[in-house]
Amino acid sequence: MKLSVIIPCFNEQDNIELMYNKFSKIFQEQKGNYELIFVDDGSKDKTLNNIKNICKKDKAVKGLSFSRNFGKESAMYAGLKESKGEYVAFIDADLQQNPEILLKMMKILDENEEYDIVTAFQKKRKDGVILKLCKKAFNYIINAISETEFKDNASDFRMMRRKVANAIIDIPEYYRFLKGIFSWIGFNNYYIEYEVEKRATGTTKWSFRKLFVYAKEGILAYTTMPLKLPIVFGILGILASIVMLIITIISYSSLNVIITIMLFLFGIQFIFMGIMGEYLAHDYIENKHRPIYILKEKIGDSKNEN
Repeated sequence: MKLSVIIPCFNEQDNIELMYNKFSKIFQEQKGNYELIFVDDGSKDKTLNNIKNICKKDKAVKGLSFSRNFGKESAMYAGLKESKGEYVAFIDADLQQNPEILLKMMKILDENEEYDIVTAFQKKRKDGVILKLCKKAFNYIINAISETEFKDNASDFRMMRRKVANAIIDIPEYYRFLKGIFSWIGFNNYYIEYEVEKRATGTTKWSFRKLFVYAKEGILAYTTMPLKLPIVFGILGILASIVMLIITIISYSSLNVIITIMLFLFGIQFIFMGIMGEYLAHDYIENKHRPIYILKEKIGDSKNEN
């Protein structure tokens, strides 16, 4: 099989049929040489039912359904484990990423053996001003403190060779940050620019809070620099206390200044205790070896009765 396309879905009932129809039309000449893997990430609407209906009429379509919402990263990992294609691609179900670009990605891999991954990135983002600034700040911070290099505006919309997919499958981390994993495993990337299209139906599932948590997970997963910052702040605190002691002796400054400095240092101390707590919590969960996802149902697989 030439191509496996993984489509994570969460409450995308109105987009499932639209995505299937558009992909089938674009890839009609590739019929019999690809598979579509829809991964239902614990949807509460009719997403799963619509996936089942498509699987009944097209053997090239498979479906995976989680017992609850485990997150997009887990859905992508489950799709990778199920995929059988020589090439494997990720694409969102909302049609903001045009399936036609997959043909371009496949052609690049066919004609250039030196490249292992084709990654789409947005040169001009359509996010709001605040969100755009936050994403720029995250990219700057993560590249400044991490040994792993992150490409600005690189998306999950990408296609890879089977050896890359297998390398990702062999990384069984519970806290998954795929942008970091793709950067960490290496391989040769080819970047292509794409323009995000208007969402077919529905609204985005990414709130500002979810994006903030996602960014935090990325930082915790790909750098230990925050754990080293207390040493720097500790040295600065000691130097500041010596200066304040000298000022107090010379000018007989009021007690309020000393109290203010103490409160500030206590605040810094508790912040870093919280950072260390986050790392310990992640280590605690990882050591439990919980599954990355729980599969409730598999659709369109000959080995599984539906």
